[in-house]
Amino acid sequence: MTGSTADLRVSARATTVARWGLLAGLAAYGFVTLRSPGTWRLLDGVDLAIHETGHLVFAPFGEYLAVLGGTLLQLLFPLAFVVHFLRRREPFAAAVALWWLAQSFWNVSVYVGDARAQELPLVGGGEHDWAYLLGEAGRLHQDRAIARIVHAVGALLYMAALALGALAAMAAPTTRAAQAEHTP
Repeated sequence: MTGSTADLRVSARATTVARWGLLAGLAAYGFVTLRSPGTWRLLDGVDLAIHETGHLVFAPFGEYLAVLGGTLLQLLFPLAFVVHFLRRREPFAAAVALWWLAQSFWNVSVYVGDARAQELPLVGGGEHDWAYLLGEAGRLHQDRAIARIVHAVGALLYMAALALGALAAMAAPTTRAAQAEHTP
């Protein structure tokens, strides 16, 4: 066995261990978040910044899309990473991004469920996005039911992310060096 082959095996083993460790951490963080999505956590600050940026990005398309744009960008941003990593055939990275998308759905579910009560503090004040959106759609009275659906979608994405992550972690990690070594 050459030195480079041994190094690749050690690197592959370390990558596998790291993937399982990260997946376990995401599973635990996700489980806690799934059970109480209204509790503020580290990733919520990232989601909030992306959400607020979405209002600015979609503002040129009218009031309704400007309001909806916060949630749209909050969900489209991690989805873009899922698509990017799947196209690059990097399923573990796609699983991590899918987990982020699931967490974003839970975050949105809290906001949707608050549409009538409007108890959540809003950045910069103003009208509650989901009170406006559901009011315009004539569905404000269904805010909690819609929030449960959004939360359930997040739970399904969470389980899919963990399954994809587990499958990718079980697969032998490939490195560019290993691929080059086997290329004729």
